Amino acid sequence: MLENVLKLDYKDKELYLVKTAHVSKNSVEDVKRCVDEIDPDAICIELDEQRYERLSNPEKWRETDIVEVIKKKQVGMLLVNTILASFQKRMAKSLGSNTGGEMMEGIRLSKERNIPLVLADRSIKTTFSRIWNELDTKERFKMLMAIIESIFSDEEISEEDLAKLKEADALEAALSEVSEQFPTIKRVLVDERDKYLCEKIRTAPGKKIVAIIGAAHSLGIEKYLDTPIDLDELNKINRKKGLGTYIKYAIPAVIVVLIGLTIFRNRDVGLSQIRSWIIWNGGLSALGVLLALGHPLSILTALIMAPITSLNPLLASGWFAGLVEAHLRKPKVRDFEDLADDTATVKGFWKNGITRTLLVVVFANLFSSIGTFISSIDIIRKFIESL
Repeated sequence: MLENVLKLDYKDKELYLVKTAHVSKNSVEDVKRCVDEIDPDAICIELDEQRYERLSNPEKWRETDIVEVIKKKQVGMLLVNTILASFQKRMAKSLGSNTGGEMMEGIRLSKERNIPLVLADRSIKTTFSRIWNELDTKERFKMLMAIIESIFSDEEISEEDLAKLKEADALEAALSEVSEQFPTIKRVLVDERDKYLCEKIRTAPGKKIVAIIGAAHSLGIEKYLDTPIDLDELNKINRKKGLGTYIKYAIPAVIVVLIGLTIFRNRDVGLSQIRSWIIWNGGLSALGVLLALGHPLSILTALIMAPITSLNPLLASGWFAGLVEAHLRKPKVRDFEDLADDTATVKGFWKNGITRTLLVVVFANLFSSIGTFISSIDIIRKFIESL
């Protein structure tokens, strides 16, 4: 048996897990050797439909409709996905390999030898949604800072480092560290997907199954091999309503009530509260778009819409500013071609039309939230002084 292949027996099936590092050129060779030696009845790959399409058709990026992304409130997911994909691509480039080369090899062998192909991973959209919905505000901020720090790190990763990641003891140590820092992320991103992959692999057609997976998942798949798994449960997106959700609805209501009571007592002070709300919300949201190098009309949109959307938890100024930005500066073909290289640097995020539009949305919303906080304190202060 090959060094990086784990053989598992499940009922009357033989499961061969090819443990790969997604950016290592050696993993491609491991896949071919395993398929040659085993001659499987099915090949499973660690991809979902979306990533399979993107990997099979690299030009798919050009069909991305930024306007639809904004309307469907998927800006955050697309931005994080773009950043992570860029990071992985740069790692692969530094090692002289291609991102997802081992998956492409599995797809190629499947077609060439007429072997059934199973897309064994959960939808990336579902995974990201489950992570985001289960994190509290502090964990979200901590996660974003960790992603940003890792993305712009210039630390070199060697083939030797990748080889170490295939060792079970090193994996256990790495996952233990992730579990301590980000227990929710580790549970959803690793543990849940271990279960999902396990179920798809063990139910693949045939008696001999070759599964091409990231090395980090091999331990979990082996662990859950004889455990009943409900895929429907793993695909659910739970909308957790924590304290933050209630605060989001309560703040606008309290602000409106306080302004109304203040106007009733002192009209001039009440009007100054309204001015504070408009200036801080609109001004800071517009500043956010300006910092994202948005179009002047996008800046104006944020200025006008932020004081209104801040009173409605279901709306956000960034969505409106982003839609204006996308219409006025529709991303060009060059933006899609240069996406991976542009997002390798901080400057590139502002240069590329795609990520700049995403930044307009994110910055407008972020700065509007800061404006809401500042103006709320000012409104409360003026209300107390009017008593």
